This record gives sequence, C-alpha cells and structure tokens, in this order.
Amino acid sequence: MSDYKVPVRDMQFVREEVLDFPALWQRLPGCEEVNAELVAAIYAAVAKLCEEEIAPLWRSGDEEGCTWSPEGVRTPAGFKEAYAKYMEGGWPALTGPVEYGGQGLPPSLESVLNEFVGSANWGWSMYPFLAKGGRLTITAHASEELKKIYLPKTVSGEWTATMCLTEAHAGTDLGLLRTRADPQADGSYSINGTKIFISSGEHDLAENIVHIVLARLPDAPPGTKGISLFAVPKRLPDAAGNAGAANGVSCGSLEHKMGIHGNATAVINFDNARGFLLGEPNRGLNAMFTFMNIARIGTAVQGVAHSERALQGAVRYARDRLQMRSLSGPKNPGGAADPIIVHPDVRRMLLTIKAFAEGTRLLIQYLAREVDIAYLAEDPAERQCGEDMLALLTPIAKAFCTEVGFEAASLGIQVLGGHGYIREWGMEQNLRDARIAMIYEGTNGVQAIDLLGRKVLASQGAVLVPHLQRIGAFCRDCAEEPALQPFVQPLAALVAEWEQITREIGTRTRKDPEEMGAAAFDYLMYAGYVTLAYLWARAVRVASAALAAGTAETDFYQAKLQTAAFYYQKILPRTRTLVATMATGAGALMAMSEQAFLLE
Repeated sequence: MSDYKVPVRDMQFVREEVLDFPALWQRLPGCEEVNAELVAAIYAAVAKLCEEEIAPLWRSGDEEGCTWSPEGVRTPAGFKEAYAKYMEGGWPALTGPVEYGGQGLPPSLESVLNEFVGSANWGWSMYPFLAKGGRLTITAHASEELKKIYLPKTVSGEWTATMCLTEAHAGTDLGLLRTRADPQADGSYSINGTKIFISSGEHDLAENIVHIVLARLPDAPPGTKGISLFAVPKRLPDAAGNAGAANGVSCGSLEHKMGIHGNATAVINFDNARGFLLGEPNRGLNAMFTFMNIARIGTAVQGVAHSERALQGAVRYARDRLQMRSLSGPKNPGGAADPIIVHPDVRRMLLTIKAFAEGTRLLIQYLAREVDIAYLAEDPAERQCGEDMLALLTPIAKAFCTEVGFEAASLGIQVLGGHGYIREWGMEQNLRDARIAMIYEGTNGVQAIDLLGRKVLASQGAVLVPHLQRIGAFCRDCAEEPALQPFVQPLAALVAEWEQITREIGTRTRKDPEEMGAAAFDYLMYAGYVTLAYLWARAVRVASAALAAGTAETDFYQAKLQTAAFYYQKILPRTRTLVATMATGAGALMAMSEQAFLLE
C-alpha cells in the first residue's frame, strides 16, 4: 500500500457541488444513464486501483527505471502487471465510443481518472494516457477503414499510442522537421526519419504501439504548411486486426532524464516503416492539434498531481514533526516541542500548496465541463462556445497549473527541511517528476504566446470576452451576498483591469511586435491567478451555503472558506507585480546585444 490517498471527497465537492456536473448531464445527449451511484462507484474503484496497485510502484519505478535492449524496452517491475489490472477494470474504454467497444461515458470523466492515476504514479500513467490521445486523433482524422482497424484495440488498451513530433535539430519549431513520407502503390507511405523525446515510445505493457507521426511528403511546401500526419504501428495489423509482422520502427535509445524514470522517453527510428495518412496531405499540423490539445490539458493535470502529492506528504510530516514552541505559547505542552504545523511560516507553505492543489483541481474540472459541452451539446452555438472557452483556457491551464505545481512541489521539500531533500520521503522525486511539465507539450513560454498572440490579440479580444463576461456576471449575481463581498469586489476589479491591460498591450504591439512576446508570460500568469480567484469564489459560495444549511461536514466546508481567504489575501496580490512588469514593455528585455550576455 502507498501513503497516497485519492482525494475523492474533494473531487465530489468540485464536480457535484461547485460545477454541478449532474445538472449539465441531464441536458446533454448520451448522459441520461450517468447518475450519482455510477459516478461514486467509478471514484471508489479508481481509488482502490490507485492506492493498491499503481501508487506502490511510484518510488520503485523511479529507482529502477526502464531498461533498453535491442529486443525492446522493459518497464520497471510491477508496471506490466498493474497495466493488466488497469485493462481488466475497463479503464482504457471508460469514455471510448460504444461502436468500438468503449463505455461511452462523458469525456470529462477522463480528467478524474487522469488526476487520480497521475497523482498515484505519473511515470506509469503516461502509458495509458497517451493512448487516449492517439485514439481521439484517429477518431477525428482517420478513414473509416483505418478506424475499424485501430480503434477497437486502442479503445480496449491492447494497443497504446505516442505522439511523434520533434527531431533533434527542430525542437519546438516543427517547420524544420525532416522525416519523409513517400507514397507507395498500395496507398500507404514509407516513413523514414528519427523522432526524439517520445514519451511511452517503447515498452512491454501492450502488444502494439501506434505512433502518430508528423512527416513531409516529397512535394510538400517548406515550413509548417508542408507537414502531414500518419499512423505508423510498431507491428502491422494482420488480416484479423491483430498485431502482426514487425514494421520498420525501432527504439534507438532511451533518454537519461531528471525525473519520470518509470516512463520510457525514447528515440524512435523509422526505417521504411509503413504509415497511413491521417487527414489531408500537408494539413498534418492542424490534425496533430487534436492530440496536442488533449496532451496539454493532460499536462495541466500533472500540475494538480504534483501539488496533491506535495500537500499530502507535507501535511503528514508537519503534523508529526516536533520542533520549537509556538510564538503564542505551547500547543503541545506534554511534548518536548510543538508540531511544526503551528508555526506561521510552515502554515504559509502548507496553505500555498493547498490553495494550488485544490484551486487547480477546480480549474481542470472547469475545463472538463467545457469538454463535455464541446463534444456533446446538441446546440451548435453551445458547442462552439465550449470550443472557444477551451481554446482560451487550455494554454492558461497547461502553463499556470504546471508552474504552480512545481512551486508546490518545491514548497513540499521546504516543509520537510533536510528530510525533504533526501529520497526516503519522496518529496525530491515529486519535484524531479514535476519539472518536465513546464517544458513538454509546448513550453510555458509558447503557451503564453499562444494565449496572448494567437488567441486574445488575433481575435481582437473576442475569445477573451465570454470568459470575462462570465466572471462579471457571477460577481453581479453575488453582489448582495455578505459572505461573498471579500471575494467578488476584488474579483470584479480584476476583470476590469484584465480588459484594460489587454487593450494596452494590443496598442503597444501594433507599434512594436516584440511587445506581445515581452508581456506574454506575465499576462498568462495574471490570467491564471484571476481565473483561479473566480473559481475559489464559486467554491466559497457553495461552502457558505452548506454551512448556513447546517451541514455535518463543518470542518470540510470551513476549510474551503479559510483556504479561499488565504488565496485572496496572500497569493492573489501577486497580480500587482505582474501588472507592473507588463507595463514596462519590451525595452529592458531587448536592449542588450546577444554578445553581451556572456563576455569572455
């Protein structure tokens, strides 16, 4: 058994009380049979799997890592058995299409599964999670013939998937990629090239791996407009749809990484491998965004996972560790010292972690609600509204959740002091595992440019306005509720400020394009802090109502009010610094010559 405990009650609070998924599902087609009993059973079953099978492999998987050989990659001891249990429980098929063997449950339930399993063991979780992204990409862009071959196996979890984007010389600039796709007489393509940083790229958990690969056709135009997308299986399906002969796909090596040692991050070589076109020729990057946007939300979940890990480990330690006396007098007079949880600075760290863990959980589930709307709503206008909200919030969630998740992991080490820096307590592994999240699926700087440049300014604010209007309407709706005044008044002021900041940056950018890039990261973090403030205010409204109604869970709801107050008083003021730095413009960033950065 692991000491990680799945936060089922908090997830219920977020989804059933604050965001009211039950009411949403009542009006979405295909959700009629989803009831409280079913959802509770899902929570309980996932919790059992995570706590008994997956979490106990977290540390051992980190210490053992994956092993490369010419015959393939072996995952750490226990990983394969845990994956078998994951499949036995039907978890890969949870939200898969019924016609291909899936259970057809609302897509938002994936976010619950992702958080619980990811918090239990992030390295392990990446194997099944990437498979879902591949499945959705095939669903959206493959021919009917390819869907019939690949979807039953990826829905069941018998086959996993990867996303093969970058190459050693390209990094984030996918327009530089060189992998070639040459048309063959049978309609397939011969894929040749090498991809790096491929998470779950080779392993022994499943019988086949479907690589989703970006490559160029021989006559492709240069840059990103000349990229196509292909499904390239490790083993070619036979006539019965099972994994058959080996394809020209091999793992050249495994990366030696800072963290997530239990996941195989591979160099994948394609040598005359047969691939199958997904979507239209030279439109592959557009199709790959189906996978990338799913992966970006999944990466945002990683921030929640590391915050939750930090919270559980740090609180347990702070309750037990005796050190010094409280400044206001002994709190443990029968002991040699007081537990460190009584000290203000320790509480500062613990409450910061708690505010981020529970706040980012709210944000992820807020996105998940929009996913259900975008996928399932009958009204095209409502679906489009959901898609627009996801377009705005996905880069915010990916970058903000991973930034504060890493901060929470770092604070978790600090609470434990010297014990946090050594392996036995697990806090240093949590920090190592967390660091990659700010890099992959588009660095957080790239997310910031996507948010401010491609979404907000390019739409002249049209994508942003519905989000601000929603927050503003909430503030007006709560204007007469005394318990909400300390929250909605500053929140309403921030909404007005957010609009003003956007206009000012837009004006400066029209004069100098560098102004957008200079402001982008601070703008994204500002957006994250304000959006979290909105969601914490919604949580306060629910918690206040529960307390007023005489709930038996007084401590639970009171803690929500206290955490929200801490967030507003001690964390939200960070927006003041961000406003100041955004106002300074690009001058200080761009003035120095390239040579002056390092004078020898």
